[in-house]
Amino acid sequence: MSPVRLAIRDCSGAVGLQDTGRVGYQRQGLSASGPVDSLAMAAANVLVGNPAGTLAIEFGLGGGILRAEGGPIRVGIAGAPCVLRVDGTNMPCHRSFVLPDSADLTVAPPREGMFAYLAVAGGFAVSAILGSAALHRRAGLGGLDGRALRRGDILDLAASDRAWDPDRGIAPLSLDLAEPIRMLLGPQADHFSEAGLATFLGAAFSVSHRADRMGYQLDGPTIAHGPQGYNIVSDATVDGSIQVPGSGLPIILMADRQTTGGYPKIATVVSADLRRVAQRRPGDTIRFAAVSLDRALELARERAARIAGLARRLQDIAQFDADRLAGANLAGEATDALRDLS
Repeated sequence: MSPVRLAIRDCSGAVGLQDTGRVGYQRQGLSASGPVDSLAMAAANVLVGNPAGTLAIEFGLGGGILRAEGGPIRVGIAGAPCVLRVDGTNMPCHRSFVLPDSADLTVAPPREGMFAYLAVAGGFAVSAILGSAALHRRAGLGGLDGRALRRGDILDLAASDRAWDPDRGIAPLSLDLAEPIRMLLGPQADHFSEAGLATFLGAAFSVSHRADRMGYQLDGPTIAHGPQGYNIVSDATVDGSIQVPGSGLPIILMADRQTTGGYPKIATVVSADLRRVAQRRPGDTIRFAAVSLDRALELARERAARIAGLARRLQDIAQFDADRLAGANLAGEATDALRDLS
């Protein structure tokens, strides 16, 4: 019997493989990588019956055409909403379905947001490096040969007998693009003037076209440093560290960040809001809101509980569609409601 595989017939944008990342190597200068929207990747995996951290395909403001070879494949896609088609037939996000043998799945770039995740039942058979197959592009580790996916790549499935698992659906994940990004001030907030802090807390910034998985550079008013200037002795960074270099424009460090840095960090995005940073496109607005450490920890626990509880939120497709139908305003806006159900 031939192996069941997913063939990359075409792709655009940043398309790579991600799992939970490689933990424990920051002292050697290697950040963990992993998904920039861990909730969305977990949802895609749970839809097809996988553990939340199973290796999946991450689409970053791009799309692709993928073909099942050697047998049918159960797939699930979650995150930024995309138009999906199987051999020309529209398919929904945030539910699982079967991609038949020799059929093409077209994933269009998302209508809003940045990142979507595609999981297959059983996961992909890709070798791990330092305990993970997550792509860290700048380090040249993970993915396929240390790079993003491209046309002609073949991904073998780790299990080929899961295609006929039940279809499952889950409520779409909110991107919360209009809400402020919550953060803790520091650890070097004292390196900024009172006017600089007021600008950071009160102004609106926009995501720059220089944003990527290493860092989201922001455009907007400049943040004034204090008399110490904009250089510090390099110290550790974390996901969500907000550095302010000499330009005065903040940079939010993301999953592929450097592990140390010599610019003062005015604040740190709470872990629960990192996905909300990542899902903003170039040009989208970002405002910041300060929270306490206790609140940040509470939000982290809520996020962990939400990921752990995803499986309990799954519904069989028949019930899932019935619930959506019951909630649609068919009398007042029949056309729009039916289109929403498609």
